[in-house]
Amino acid sequence: MSTFLLVHGAYHGAWCWYKLRPELEDRGHAVVAPDLPAHGTDCTPPARATLEGYVDRVCERLADCEGPVALVGHSMAGMVITAVAERRPDAVDALVYLTAYLPDPGESMLDQRGEASVVTENFVIESERGVGYVADEALDEAFYGDCSARDRALARSLLRPEPMDPLSTPVDYTDERFGSVRRTYVGCERDRAITPDQQRAMRGSVGVDETLTLSAGHSPFLSVPEATADALTAALGERE
Repeated sequence: MSTFLLVHGAYHGAWCWYKLRPELEDRGHAVVAPDLPAHGTDCTPPARATLEGYVDRVCERLADCEGPVALVGHSMAGMVITAVAERRPDAVDALVYLTAYLPDPGESMLDQRGEASVVTENFVIESERGVGYVADEALDEAFYGDCSARDRALARSLLRPEPMDPLSTPVDYTDERFGSVRRTYVGCERDRAITPDQQRAMRGSVGVDETLTLSAGHSPFLSVPEATADALTAALGERE
């Protein structure tokens, strides 16, 4: 049995995996899916959220995992799983970047947003609260263009503003630690939040062991959960 530790992206929570979890469990895998601080049902105030706190949360949940562990990060969580692998390379068998940010050493997530996308063009910062969010009228185009009306409504009811501090915190890593963990990038060819060109550029800069592609937008766990589960399973070397 393998374990998938699923780390959600910005604004979301563990709720976003509700379709993917049973697909993985039906394939015989265990699934662990925490809420990051200040996300989902977690009560941490946004002003107290840090990238280090995100990493701490994921490392705590690694203790719940048995068998080979695939650490999956969606979108912003690519930053988180990179830092986790640097801290605990011994505990992770595979990193899976699910249409996620893949930083060069010393980069923050904000450093990687150079190319225009629906998100960058519609990102709103509330400095007094220390949070940012995507303008309401752009949410569907950015994140849920190929999702059902039901899932769009669900997401809109559960999204939370993203604390800014973690987005501006750089991630440092080494070839000896992070570089020792197998990396798979699952790209989404219809993504409007992290464009396919940006996905390719990050893969080319950092390097990955394998690239898989889904015909999906930014939220494949909602729009194509079965195909997403197949891709994650393949990332552990288990082909259907």
